Amino acid sequence: MNEFFLLMKSELMVTAIIFLLLFIKVGKGMQNERLLPLIQLLLLLNVIFGFFFNQEGNAFGDMFHSTPMIVFEKNILNVGVYLISMLFSDWFKKTAHLAEYFLLMLSALLGMFFMLSSANMLMFYLALELASIPVAAMANFNLTQKQSSEAAMKMILSAAFSSGILLFGISLIYGVTGTINFEELSNYTTLSPLYTMAFIFLFSAFAFKLSVVPFHFWTADVYEGAPIATTSFLSVISKAAVAFILITVLYKVFQPLQNIWYVLVLLLAFITIVIGNLFAMRQQNMKRFLAYSSIAQVGFILVGISGSNTTGISSVVYFLLVYVFSNLAAFGVVSVISEQVNKESISDYKGLYQTNPLLTWVLALSLFSLAGVPPTAGFFGKFFLLTAGGAKASYAFMIVVVLNMVISLYYYLKVVRAMFIDQNETPIAAIQISAPVKLALIICSAGILLIGLFGWIFDFIQSLN
Repeated sequence: MNEFFLLMKSELMVTAIIFLLLFIKVGKGMQNERLLPLIQLLLLLNVIFGFFFNQEGNAFGDMFHSTPMIVFEKNILNVGVYLISMLFSDWFKKTAHLAEYFLLMLSALLGMFFMLSSANMLMFYLALELASIPVAAMANFNLTQKQSSEAAMKMILSAAFSSGILLFGISLIYGVTGTINFEELSNYTTLSPLYTMAFIFLFSAFAFKLSVVPFHFWTADVYEGAPIATTSFLSVISKAAVAFILITVLYKVFQPLQNIWYVLVLLLAFITIVIGNLFAMRQQNMKRFLAYSSIAQVGFILVGISGSNTTGISSVVYFLLVYVFSNLAAFGVVSVISEQVNKESISDYKGLYQTNPLLTWVLALSLFSLAGVPPTAGFFGKFFLLTAGGAKASYAFMIVVVLNMVISLYYYLKVVRAMFIDQNETPIAAIQISAPVKLALIICSAGILLIGLFGWIFDFIQSLN
């Protein structure tokens, strides 16, 4: 029994927080000013305990399994959710349904945990649905804004479409192989055209969830219309969870199809990076700008996945750890400015350094990290991804990817130039930053700088394989 509780420690802790919030909600309730610090404390404890008393093994007839790498991936998601609870404190205090929002967010997180630990297609599908449906409700949380409702509608329609494709692919896989167990599928070597088509359906569903081009059309509209806290969750936590499980599915379950999915991943990586960069250049709204930036980042993740080796796994996990801090820092600054002065256009950021140096430096640091500029951790993350992908890819492909990194500097530096250099007759006034938000921004900035300097972090991730 002790081994069972330790094996499912992450899931049980999140479930306990969910039940506690339910009891508070159905009871007398609490004011947001008291409830939010309690939630932040619980999430911090969840992060701390996530690194201790971990157990490796299987449960539920080998449908659920846990390894040191899976535990580490769950802890990355825990850190991201805790930072979200801190970064968007100002918005959380204003919302009339704080408990409900965190119930939805933690339910989605619970689904992601089960998804990462799934060793069976049925459990994977159920976990993916649990991780997707609450996010659509989170996208509609600005109840008075039509744009938020439209974002939720596009989110639920795209989620339903991708889930249908996924379920169809799983049914074909079961029809061909007679099993949906990951381990048994990894030993299936009879590569029929129907089995290949089933895999393509399955991979297409992953591409929808990751916003891989050409399955990306819903992303920018949902990111712009949803509350920034939801946008951050979608951009960072949701994408990281899907990328983690995609590695397992490709490297272990469909290893016999490697020659097929390698070409597919490489082609989609190229298209995604190029299209993401081209559309990011044209954006004026910061949320849409970060949406297309995240699409381009997914392309680089696919380059790392194409490495098809343990270095590929380590590089993707390392990059996503860096990505959590970098992207959340950027969204945190955008949220502070949007909440205080209701401005989201890049042109509004002109002269920001004159009045808000802290916000300017944090945003600049996060953009440099996303662009892969040294000495930020984003540089090392991109370097490891390209090293993993370059093990098999051609020199021509790697040159094109590196050139796109240079191109991405243009639109990232466009924002930096607006903040530091461009003049503005009416710059954004000095903004008062609350203590939780300031602490979260400092943590993100420290993560961006220190993860790259501490080389042992990548070595530790490699040791988990």
